[in-house]
Amino acid sequence: MKKWQYVLIVLIGIWAFGFLVSSIVNSNDNKVLQDQVLVVPIKGVISSSSSSSLFESSGLNLDSTLKSLKKAKEDNTIKAVVLEINSPGGTVIASRELANAVKNLDKPTVAVIREVGASGAYWVASSADVIIADELSITGSIGVISSYLQFSKIMEEYGITYERLTAGSYKDLGSPYKELTQNERNILQSKLNIIQGVFINEVKENRQITDLNRVSTGEFFLGVEAKELGLIDKFGDRDTAIEEAKTLANLKDPRIIEFKEKTSLFNIFSLISKESFYYLGRGIGSEIKLKEDNLQINAL
Repeated sequence: MKKWQYVLIVLIGIWAFGFLVSSIVNSNDNKVLQDQVLVVPIKGVISSSSSSSLFESSGLNLDSTLKSLKKAKEDNTIKAVVLEINSPGGTVIASRELANAVKNLDKPTVAVIREVGASGAYWVASSADVIIADELSITGSIGVISSYLQFSKIMEEYGITYERLTAGSYKDLGSPYKELTQNERNILQSKLNIIQGVFINEVKENRQITDLNRVSTGEFFLGVEAKELGLIDKFGDRDTAIEEAKTLANLKDPRIIEFKEKTSLFNIFSLISKESFYYLGRGIGSEIKLKEDNLQINAL
């Protein structure tokens, strides 16, 4: 037999062996991936504009969290989802988007409130099948707030005037450079009342609230109070929530997983570059220009 034939046989043997090992590994992986429970962290302020820096996070990464929930919905090996909540709430639209994504999972979902799960974060929790919290966790705060600083008195003291040029009577509604008129105040209050109504109706639909009037005041409640009002179902922690999810999905020994974003070296350099230019521009721009879109409506 010629030398090249020996080489060919060896190569075929190596390929066959590799194929066999790969098949065994994939087969084992498929078994491991069966019956999974996904833990999704809901931490920090919920906002569509939340951004992460190299060294810290300013809030929840909404896009990443929504992607995780979408993967959970499409992945048949994920049998249940646990929402690990530690958030004071956030903006109205972001909170609602997240709550809707939870509601549309079509899989057993359990929310566990750690330190705090209030306002927009409670909206998200209420979309789960079961809510678990510690007796001293902060929950509720079902209300809406819109606020900003108003500088007109200080401007008068220093001889600074606000020259108002608008096309539309309420175009500068909420400007920090002038006092609100009663009509403007009424308009803003009417918007907040509409949002509050939607918020309350969503929670009412999701939960069996015993005293809707009381929980609609925006008051926050400790876990012991929340259970009496029907805001949560039982006391416990993360482990309690995982066990509850296993029970709801009829699972014996599932794999507990959590999706994490992969950060490449390129991403790190991009963050460094972006932050460098951001702070350079902020240092110059903040001296000559005040933020214009000062009015923020939060479900807080």
